[in-house]
Amino acid sequence: MQIWNPMFECMDREELRKVQSERLSSAVDRVYHNVPFYRQKMQEKGILPGDIKSVDDLKHLPFTKKQDLRDNYPFGLFATPMSEIVRIHASSGTTGKQTVVGYTRRDLDTWSEVMARTLTAAEIGRNSFLQIAYGYGLFTGGLGIHYGAEKVCASVIPISGGNTKSQLQVMQDFGTTNIACTPSYALYLAEEIEERGIDRSQLKLKTGIFGAEPWTESMRNELEERLGIKAVDIYGLSEIIGPGVAFECMSRKGLHISEDHFIPEIIDPVTGEVLEEGMEGELVFTTITKEGLPLIRYRTHDISRLSLGKCDCGRTIARMSKVTGRTDDMLIIRGVNVFPSQIESVLLETANIAPHYQLIVDRVGKLDELEVLVEMSPDLFSDEVKKLEIVEAGIKKEIQATLGISVKVRLVEPKTIARSEGKAVRVIDKRKF
Repeated sequence: MQIWNPMFECMDREELRKVQSERLSSAVDRVYHNVPFYRQKMQEKGILPGDIKSVDDLKHLPFTKKQDLRDNYPFGLFATPMSEIVRIHASSGTTGKQTVVGYTRRDLDTWSEVMARTLTAAEIGRNSFLQIAYGYGLFTGGLGIHYGAEKVCASVIPISGGNTKSQLQVMQDFGTTNIACTPSYALYLAEEIEERGIDRSQLKLKTGIFGAEPWTESMRNELEERLGIKAVDIYGLSEIIGPGVAFECMSRKGLHISEDHFIPEIIDPVTGEVLEEGMEGELVFTTITKEGLPLIRYRTHDISRLSLGKCDCGRTIARMSKVTGRTDDMLIIRGVNVFPSQIESVLLETANIAPHYQLIVDRVGKLDELEVLVEMSPDLFSDEVKKLEIVEAGIKKEIQATLGISVKVRLVEPKTIARSEGKAVRVIDKRKF
């Protein structure tokens, strides 16, 4: 099996701990002196940078939450002057405000490095034609994979997301050997290949790099059978760096974490206590080499577990299991983070709409779809159909502008959305992961 950087990916764990401890101490010192938010948090806990001498001291540091990034929107958590920030990305937030991340030149080099490891583990390199069908732009997916692919000297096809007809044409004409996209879109491509009568034996596809949304082993099996490929999982989040935080090798026994850049922990999501290896809990990351937006003990809300044993591929860095769920109400629809509160904020600004709604998420064919059921007020319900259609179209337009993805909107009669004495059931997720 191929390994991009054996020095760090296969490092003795005691040596790795020394590297992590040195880098952690440096990162803590950097955020204390350059980020007022962290300085205040550490002072509240009575911690000085010199108190953090090794990885063992990590548990004493405060957690960082997504809300902290929103509260310091847009650049309040950056640890370097804006003159040193050479790239800005952003992901969706719960109230329309995006979560903003910034990268220095060195951060982009780090990103390329961890993505080079990711792609090498999937046997993508100098003789590969990688078609990147993740979105380019503020979303970290497309560009994140792009620079890693160039680093391993693959021939990059930066087609971005959508335009399925063009995707398939390029796949055939350019001899695409590898595809990077969401797993649900890959299944849609497989369906289109079959419906258009494209001879799969004439395609040169070998592997697929899939992430940005949850997917199961059964979906992996279907992808491999219908596309004739090896399907590997990748994990990342914008706040930590983007895609490339963790990756599967061809052994596919967990996702390898680049621990020389990101220290993982598993905590009890209720108490915040660090759990032992192998126990399931909330995944937490500390970035120890990031300059632009270093984060200390960032709570991902993703549920996983860690394994520290050596992999069959020879890598010794920790592995995380596939994410099995979340501790918050975030949905991932076609690779986009969606919070019910985003939709709620749109509805609350719409006249003649009752404060009752429900989100129905389903997988129609091979793509995720989101339908928003909105309860009308009695006055609106009595109006003519034409007016209802105009209101429905207006809500749809506003929600799509907020989320950045297409949705269905259906107005329903008053009192038809179930009430609850406890927490309202806002989301019905019919997908099977």
